[in-house]
Amino acid sequence: MINLKGKKLLVIGGAFQHCKVVEAAHEMGVEVYVVDFLKDEDSPAKQIADHSMLVDVKNVAEMKKICTEEKIDGAIALCLDVCQRPYQQLCEEMGYPCFGNYEQYNVLTDKTAFKKCCIENGVDVIPEYAAELFRNNSDETCDVEYPVLVKPCDSRGSRGSKVCYNYNEVLSAIEEAKKESSNGQVLIEKYMGNKNDICISYVVINGKVYLTRVGDRKLGRIEDKMERVSMMGMAPSVYTEMYVNNVNEKVAKMLKNIGLKNAPAFMQGFVDGDTVRFYDPGLRYPGAEYERMYERVHGVSLVKPLIEFALTGEISDETVIPVDGYLQKGKKTPYLLVSVRPGKISRIWGEDEVRNHPAVVSMSTKYKAGDEVGEHYNVNQRFCEIDLVCEDTEDLKNTISWIYDTLIIEDENGENMVFSKVDINTLE
Repeated sequence: MINLKGKKLLVIGGAFQHCKVVEAAHEMGVEVYVVDFLKDEDSPAKQIADHSMLVDVKNVAEMKKICTEEKIDGAIALCLDVCQRPYQQLCEEMGYPCFGNYEQYNVLTDKTAFKKCCIENGVDVIPEYAAELFRNNSDETCDVEYPVLVKPCDSRGSRGSKVCYNYNEVLSAIEEAKKESSNGQVLIEKYMGNKNDICISYVVINGKVYLTRVGDRKLGRIEDKMERVSMMGMAPSVYTEMYVNNVNEKVAKMLKNIGLKNAPAFMQGFVDGDTVRFYDPGLRYPGAEYERMYERVHGVSLVKPLIEFALTGEISDETVIPVDGYLQKGKKTPYLLVSVRPGKISRIWGEDEVRNHPAVVSMSTKYKAGDEVGEHYNVNQRFCEIDLVCEDTEDLKNTISWIYDTLIIEDENGENMVFSKVDINTLE
């Protein structure tokens, strides 16, 4: 590995997902700067960085000023949607190595451009309706098979997304989705209903595409209004063999055709028979702590090679990524996303016990006692992420059941606020 001691790295985004970047950089002898709009006490990554600045990640001019004044050697944005385009712009203006150029980031952040790219490369996508179809027709003349899903082209989480069952609902949802879209564009797709949701991760090293994760997503319950929100990600997926045999080669070829050389990439889709219909991409890692679980199982960092690239423009030939690493040596590596219903958190029980459980690789919390949780019914209902490495399905079920019994988040009436729990009987 290239010697990086004394180099300076700007990490764009201070949420918990970037703690692993700061930690890895420190292990490599790198001095770390973290910027985002959060105060230090609200930013886990800032709390462990060498330097922190209160800067909106969309303020490229201010980040450029910091990089120039501090003589920073490179920048990285590894895990969060909102950081992707400012990171690319900053790298372009500063001459830093970057995971992708403007066109590549457009393909892997804009859902419309992504869908077009998939179609051109023979990768399956969800059938789509044009917004003009609804604007230019009436309920009687609009030939649509309901329900449909209306969503922004480039929103985060499930913000601005709505399942619609009739013409008037679509018209209203279009306006709401436009508010969450940076370019005002929306997508209207066939609603895939109960089809299984899947998340795929790759890392590209010196032009070679490695599949690192095939994961199922367990979504929340319709009656809790959480049916579009992930409650757990499970890897390896029960569809891993199907994906590797039928889909992986086409997606890997697409990433090569896009021109990625050294970069993370992920995409989400729905399993539809013997294929996956993709709907959401990113030129980043998914945002959970899968990379920590991967390193515990394989002893291989998926973060350090990308830090190396960010600071030098190269990744050493010594970097070895297992070609079948996505199988996780037969272990179960889920991240459990515990969500809470709206209300005020009064007391939290069992947090330390969960954090110290031997199967827990990491645990990050969003709320604390005294916080008010609003009626968002998206990722903002999430209380914490718990990342696990379990030996087998039985160990997995026992561990998750124990967590639900141990971690209690009480409201002011002493009622447990945790809701939309994963049904452990559905785990394989």
